[in-house]
Amino acid sequence: MSLKLYLLRHGETIYSRTGGYCGVLDPDLTPEGHLMAQAFAETYSKLPWEAIYVSPMKRTIATVKPLCDAIGMEMQLRDGLKEINYGKWEDKTVDYVKEHYSEDYVRWLTEPAWNPPTDGETAVQIASRASTVIAEIEEKYTTGNVLVVSHKATLRIILCSLLGIDLGRYRDRINALAASISVVKFDLHGPLLEVLGDRYHLPEELRALTGT
Repeated sequence: MSLKLYLLRHGETIYSRTGGYCGVLDPDLTPEGHLMAQAFAETYSKLPWEAIYVSPMKRTIATVKPLCDAIGMEMQLRDGLKEINYGKWEDKTVDYVKEHYSEDYVRWLTEPAWNPPTDGETAVQIASRASTVIAEIEEKYTTGNVLVVSHKATLRIILCSLLGIDLGRYRDRINALAASISVVKFDLHGPLLEVLGDRYHLPEELRALTGT
């Protein structure tokens, strides 16, 4: 049996609904987001879990709490799983950022690995802090299922790091809709992507909420 890493993005927030920049901001889930959390717990409580690692933000904690309550397992909070810090773009719309931070925005779109949002984080910085959590998991658990609950940009960067995809392309190559889950198996040849962005644990009406 191999180690399987389940990478879950949090459920819907008002920002994932509107597309505004939200990294260090700490909103709770919307009512629909809480329903997504319940739906995840109902499906995935059937799996045997070795551990649950979670970003210490309201939206990630709320997403996994129903599962933790159902199976009686404590979540392990890790700062390395927090979302990208969008700096001065926090709470701003894309249109606002394009108008007021146009040069930084273009640089970020072109090469986000090394160019951050204004006063924010680069993909390289996020990969560095997140990789310490993944390394901890790999060291502690050689087999079984481990759940990681994080955020859109951070999860896409983790996946790029594991799969050998250029970090500068994380926004172009991988998506992670609200409450979607991806699965990576660690075998003899390294990380193998088995599932990307699955949402079939959600009822149809919640799957219709794309959660940008």
